[in-house]
Amino acid sequence: ATNKAKDIAVPGLGVISNLRWHKNSNDLAFVLSSARSVWDIYSLNTKTGKIERWVKGITEGIDVAKFSEPELIHWKSFDERQISGFLYRPPAKFIGKRPVVIDIHGGPDDQARPQFNGPDNYFISELGIAKIYPNVRGSTGYGKSFLKLDNGYDREAAIKDIGALLDWIKSQPYLDADRVMVTGWSYGGYVALSVAANYSDRIRAAQSVSGPTNLASYIEHTEAWRRDRRREEYGDERDQKMRAFLEQIAPLNNAEKIKKPLMIVQGENDARVRASEADQMVRAVKKNGTPIWYLLAKDEGHDFSQNTLNYELYQTVQFAKEFLLK
Repeated sequence: ATNKAKDIAVPGLGVISNLRWHKNSNDLAFVLSSARSVWDIYSLNTKTGKIERWVKGITEGIDVAKFSEPELIHWKSFDERQISGFLYRPPAKFIGKRPVVIDIHGGPDDQARPQFNGPDNYFISELGIAKIYPNVRGSTGYGKSFLKLDNGYDREAAIKDIGALLDWIKSQPYLDADRVMVTGWSYGGYVALSVAANYSDRIRAAQSVSGPTNLASYIEHTEAWRRDRRREEYGDERDQKMRAFLEQIAPLNNAEKIKKPLMIVQGENDARVRASEADQMVRAVKKNGTPIWYLLAKDEGHDFSQNTLNYELYQTVQFAKEFLLK
């Protein structure tokens, strides 16, 4: 009625979703997901401002109170544009400069947000690794112009955003720029592979999960109903000039530049990113003599079942221990 905002002391830094009004038009229910809460349900009394928790998400006995909370960070990219992300620091028991894992979201029209990190916390809390979740250009949540900054011929600009992040890491006294691993899922896997090819001398290892290795062949073989939308984002591979560009920047065609250990994870029945994308990358990298781990998940698609996710986690932990932590 007053058109004025009311300040509400929310339970913590996280992501609020699933807002539902009570029939009394006074009480508002919502879900909070944060670094220390999986799926907690609250009710807000809009008259008094009091917030009451109704349901606490199940954590199966894990002490989530010890999990690292996110720190919003910013760095300038090659074109002076400010890029942001979330940094999770290991607990104080780990001394000295900490190794880093850069975890890149998919999409690319998606966004890293300060939600519950699930098994990612093992790397932070138990292995002492700092994790950074960047929102490179092309991510949602920063306006339509930012969303389109990586389209078509500007694809490499997103890769350069990670290059600038590597510069930022080097300037931080508590982070070990000599021990950096880059990983990503789906489109994030493509970025991770591109970083491995373009900045091989600045990372220790890379991982791609369900990631395209050549955007031209990826678009050709993805599900037919997705192709036109992907062409809007990546460019039309049927255009001779655009195809030449996509082939030029493809991690597959720059595999000889990947000198650091690589882990590729792929679902054999993936209809979005075909297994042929991973297969061709594995063959190309093997020719270099570069150490490569290949986990092909049979009977899995683009997303994995919980059993496969668990197995992938165990293998990723071993990969990080072998190539990042030593």
